[in-house]
Amino acid sequence: MSGIPHDHYEPKTGAEKWLDRRLPVVGLLHSTLTIPTPKNLNWMWIWGIVLTFCLALQIITGIVLVMHYTPDASMAFASVEHIMRNVNGGHMLRYLHANGASLFFVAVYLHIFRGLFYGSYKAPREVTWIIGMLIYLLMMGTAFMGYVLPWGQMSFWGATVITGLFGAIPFVGESIQTWLLGGPAVDNATLTRFFSLHYLFPFVIAGLVIVHIWAFHTTGNNNPTGVEVRRTSKAEAEKDTLPFWPYFVIKDLFALALIMVVFFAIVGFMPNYLGHPDNYIEANPLATPAHIVPEWYFLPFYAILRAFDSEVWVVQLAQFISFGIIDAKFFGVLAMFGAIAVMALAPWLDTSSVRSGRYRPMFKWWFYLLCVDFMVLMWVGAMPAEGIYPYIALLGSAYWFAYFLVILPLLGVIEKPLEQASTIEDDFNAHYGKSDDASGAVATPAE
Repeated sequence: MSGIPHDHYEPKTGAEKWLDRRLPVVGLLHSTLTIPTPKNLNWMWIWGIVLTFCLALQIITGIVLVMHYTPDASMAFASVEHIMRNVNGGHMLRYLHANGASLFFVAVYLHIFRGLFYGSYKAPREVTWIIGMLIYLLMMGTAFMGYVLPWGQMSFWGATVITGLFGAIPFVGESIQTWLLGGPAVDNATLTRFFSLHYLFPFVIAGLVIVHIWAFHTTGNNNPTGVEVRRTSKAEAEKDTLPFWPYFVIKDLFALALIMVVFFAIVGFMPNYLGHPDNYIEANPLATPAHIVPEWYFLPFYAILRAFDSEVWVVQLAQFISFGIIDAKFFGVLAMFGAIAVMALAPWLDTSSVRSGRYRPMFKWWFYLLCVDFMVLMWVGAMPAEGIYPYIALLGSAYWFAYFLVILPLLGVIEKPLEQASTIEDDFNAHYGKSDDASGAVATPAE
């Protein structure tokens, strides 16, 4: 970790010295495993290893599934059935891949909201945060295109609806939509394009993950206090940190094992719980499903997309100011992508000098309300766009933007934060006790 004093790798044997001069891969592995890590990390710091596992799982199972899948509109659905019925272990591979995507998004949402609460986006970690948001966008694109591949009813009509959003872009929308589809409508060319990109994007994500890890290894991990590791001397740094191996590796592996118990229980006993039954019907361009619903991890932003119809005053105002260029459909697209953009801009929207939400009493309540708002948007995104649901979606969308664009900047000005721990060591001792004898016995954890 740059800037934090710690032991560096020194090759000992002749073979190690020979390899280190040509390809310092052993030194890189050593520096990764022995990286000084803040010793007060809590259980919300386990999601990195879960995300790494999910990425590896999706790539490995995806490569095997591709060996049996046929990216042709006339045979795609049948090839999926072939995988399920005839390929040895094919049903398990497909269920691991499909449910692995859900676990991927559960972990990434908890990872993102952890970062939002503890201020992991604040300086000097802005680039780490932006790279993370790029990974998230690529995940969404990959998952969407993967959902199209089974070529079921929901796959076909979901692709029709989502690609139709690009047609709402003024002047160039129709050309972009045609280029994306490979023709005037969702058809075989669309399937082959999406298959190609769905196969490619995970490797791009893997590359960005390496850069993401490199970035936070350079700046150092954030921690629940938001206080930086002391860098004045190696002795002080060692009081604030522990080596990543074995302490945090063992903790992460234990957490991963617990999560895997739940994950494999779902894969084994309820693998279709998160799927839509209409997707087990082959795609039919002549039969529209009664209610087109995307996968659960898209629902909050799908709710925001649908919330801004032509009756909303802000849409009418935008249409008036733009002389009709920005209509309700295009405004909804802007709102959907804007909801992700405001998250990416959090490092510059949050004006507080205190990093961690632990010491921000007013911030906590607004943040908890944001978490509830996210769940409400997820729920309402699965509901029909009729009755009271559009009003709930509009209210939830308004709060989402208000939190990032209004509340975060204002809290930095009006909020009086609590007294922070002066060092990571002090915070650790306050929560887990301090060694009081020569044997290093640790006292009973303090509240």
